[in-house]
Amino acid sequence: MKVPQLRKKLEIKSCHNVTWEDNYSWIHQKDILEVLKDKNKLDPEVKKYLIQENNYTDHHLKDTIPLQKKLFDEIKGRIKLDDESLPYRDHTYDYWTKTTVEGNYSIKLRKKINSNNVEEIWNGDKEKEKLGVEYFRIGDLEVSNDDKFLAYSLDIKGSEYYTIFVRNINNNELVTKKILDTSGSITFSLDDKYIFYSKLDDNHRARKIYRHEIGNFDDEDELIFEEKSEAFTVSIGISSDEKYYFISTSDHNTSEQYYFSVNEKTPKPKLILKREKGILYSVSSWNGKFYNHTNRDAEDFKIDISESLEKQNWKSFISAKDEVLIGGCVFLKDWIIRSETSDALDKLL
Repeated sequence: MKVPQLRKKLEIKSCHNVTWEDNYSWIHQKDILEVLKDKNKLDPEVKKYLIQENNYTDHHLKDTIPLQKKLFDEIKGRIKLDDESLPYRDHTYDYWTKTTVEGNYSIKLRKKINSNNVEEIWNGDKEKEKLGVEYFRIGDLEVSNDDKFLAYSLDIKGSEYYTIFVRNINNNELVTKKILDTSGSITFSLDDKYIFYSKLDDNHRARKIYRHEIGNFDDEDELIFEEKSEAFTVSIGISSDEKYYFISTSDHNTSEQYYFSVNEKTPKPKLILKREKGILYSVSSWNGKFYNHTNRDAEDFKIDISESLEKQNWKSFISAKDEVLIGGCVFLKDWIIRSETSDALDKLL
């Protein structure tokens, strides 16, 4: 079998006073992100070459197929396939997930507190079979606060563009329109009338936060936040005490956060601290106080505390330590759990 050859088309390029020849720049498509959504938009010549490359590889590695299977089975044998998570209890139900030897995707289960009747509310393998797709990836899986709705996001093309669905758990019927081109994350409002999500732009960046009214099949969703910088991406979540929504926007080394009350009928995000290059921070609220995990004046982070976000007065809660990486906080009813890393060892405190 001949080695596949891709057509050459000479292009002279230059940058920083350096010039070079590029014979393959022609393969770069301007609409390559559209190819992620529709594989048929890939340049036919490039597609043909990729198929030839795959066939060439299969031909020369065909004698290793038994070894490949042996190695795969050995790796698979070291994984506990039949497993269950610890249950999570809300006000009415215990929720948990399990995996099986036969399946490739998780199953989400629940039962009412003090009941033995187990209910299956999600089965990834059954969902994939129902859709009849080759690729199937779950982005998020969330149950509404009143335990009536299941919201989930799926990527069925390998594009990392997720479509959000919301269905009634009792009858499995969709209760609102499909939401396309999202990052996959889903946050219910406390009253379960809305979900919040982030939308991907033409460059596959999450830069807008929308609020969608459940039951809306026609109208446009409400834009509540837009990041203007193309270098930053956004996300939204609810605080540990369920009193505020926090919108976080960041690049690799700089962050900024906004907040609004869960009681606001028309959300108006308010800035917490203006972004500064190289400064990372993340604020959450608990028991009437606000906790800020930040690297401001602390290379390995620290945690500050304030009584208010409107009249901020940050004081030290966990001071920075030499050669100790300070992690964030997890808030429980009577405890605050946080992490530290030192001498390459993680600790929970």
